[in-house]
Amino acid sequence: MLVPTEQVRLLGVDLPLANRTKRLEALPFAIEDQIAEPIESVHLALGAEIAPKRYLVGVVRHDVMAEWVDAAEEAGLGHAAMVPDALALPRPVEGEWAVELGADRAMVRAGDGTGFAVPPAMLQAVWQAAGRPAARSYGAPLPAEMMAGGSTIAPAALSERLLAPALDLRQGRYARRRVALPNVWRRLGWIVALGAAAHVVIATADTLMLRRIADRREADARAVVALAAPGANLGGDLAASVADLLPSGSSAPPDAFLPLLTRVSGALGPLSGALTVRAINYQANALTIDLDGTDPGLAGRVDAALRASRVRASVTRSPDGSIRITASNA
Repeated sequence: MLVPTEQVRLLGVDLPLANRTKRLEALPFAIEDQIAEPIESVHLALGAEIAPKRYLVGVVRHDVMAEWVDAAEEAGLGHAAMVPDALALPRPVEGEWAVELGADRAMVRAGDGTGFAVPPAMLQAVWQAAGRPAARSYGAPLPAEMMAGGSTIAPAALSERLLAPALDLRQGRYARRRVALPNVWRRLGWIVALGAAAHVVIATADTLMLRRIADRREADARAVVALAAPGANLGGDLAASVADLLPSGSSAPPDAFLPLLTRVSGALGPLSGALTVRAINYQANALTIDLDGTDPGLAGRVDAALRASRVRASVTRSPDGSIRITASNA
């Protein structure tokens, strides 16, 4: 089940932990500086590894996710994966874009594995702000300037890419329900369960023995950690204590440009037919978008759309008639 990427933030997040459970526990802390919403108001989904120790992450508001799950259940798709539609595009090589340009929206998948969607009027300005990467088109022909930069037109193969999607939003409280098994398989399951029950007594004895072995190995592990990190404070949860001693990854500030742009463009989606983008700039954690517009009521409609999507931004009209949107992650 494909969902609109405008309402999903796709991020690449460094999580240098070998265990998926630990990565899920660390995820809220790893992205809290990259989103404007309170962390408890959004659903976080951990996707595929897109680079060594770097993972694709989807961020979507809980109310939006709940609506999608209800719609899936009503359509009989409660068992289906839920994938942002930009991820249906092939992943290009590093430094390039895969683009599907349509009449009402443009989807982009970047070489780092992330993606976003914007109104068609904003595509060229976003492309320029991103450094004019070579683009491979999977939809309508791209603007001439984008095609002149070594861009090509390629066929799509949607079904092959969705056999193993890079991200399924149906995780945690929104996990997919299992499809009911046919009666023959259900009966077989009961037979297997009854057979397993016959071994409970033996398994109990084995469990006690394994527990003794585990206690000895934990003592050995604590001794090794004490030698490798003298003075380290090892609590009751040995695995968590060791994970805290691991390197925290890159200290470089997160790239907030694309997440902020995705939020603004998603809010302006309903007005895409009335917008003409003049320029996009990003500096000092602030995104500035200049629009051409002669409609005297356009500024008010833009401001209302941003407020409805809870985007913190100001909308002003310049003396020459243009409209300026200033948004920030603060």
